[in-house]
Amino acid sequence: MNKTLQLGDVYDGRSGSAILPPEIIPFLASYNLIPQLLSQSIIELAMSTTGYANAPITCTDAETIQALEQFYQHWDLNSAEKIQDWCLRYGLTQEQLELFATRKLRVEKFKQITWGHQLESYFIKYKRHFDKVIYSLIRTNSRGIANELFFRITEGEQSFSELAREYSQGPEADTNGIIGPVELGTIAPNFAQLLCTSQVGIVQPPVPFGDSWIIVRVEKFISAQLDEFMRQRLLQENFETWFQQQLSQLSPEEKAWMGINTKPAQPQETKAA
Repeated sequence: MNKTLQLGDVYDGRSGSAILPPEIIPFLASYNLIPQLLSQSIIELAMSTTGYANAPITCTDAETIQALEQFYQHWDLNSAEKIQDWCLRYGLTQEQLELFATRKLRVEKFKQITWGHQLESYFIKYKRHFDKVIYSLIRTNSRGIANELFFRITEGEQSFSELAREYSQGPEADTNGIIGPVELGTIAPNFAQLLCTSQVGIVQPPVPFGDSWIIVRVEKFISAQLDEFMRQRLLQENFETWFQQQLSQLSPEEKAWMGINTKPAQPQETKAA
């Protein structure tokens, strides 16, 4: 590992100094710890300039005290002597210990400061992806069988669930044809469009889908809500997207450590007509 490993030099968010001796890099490499090192350095460097007036993201005294108390409890450090021994064992100053204990909270603050103000617009833009649907499905490889089953259902000869259990060729046969609730964003776009344009409770005529013929009936649409759970999810999704963008800016050697393929895609051979 040469000097290309400079991503904040394992940035100390408060002092702005490098805290990783160069001689430790071969040791970390031997245990395949370079990816974790790079990942944490990316995040720490970002948090060092995201706060007010490009200052590091910090915690209040009360937040720090609470984080330390939780940290001490987790590690069973119930006396000043144990705390001191723990810090000596791992070579941490009090300032470094506070950074370690508050890191999770600082990351959450980073997410909120960076993307919290745009969650509503982001949610509105992608709401359809988060909406859920419950539907019944029958799939078969035969168009003729699909037409026959559709006729039986619409004529009231047999129920959708009975026919799904007997004829459907997918895992929905074990649930009487019922699938969901599932998010529309996780469904193939053309199939999601079919569901969205279907009226609840109405059996749709057989349509081809891949190698099968399917019969669908939407049972229920569930509208997504921008509640606290959704807010946290959107913050995390934005954070992960941002992190992948940061990885794309690493040097070729750093990308290799992260397991990112840096070789250009080979052109496909043109088949003869």
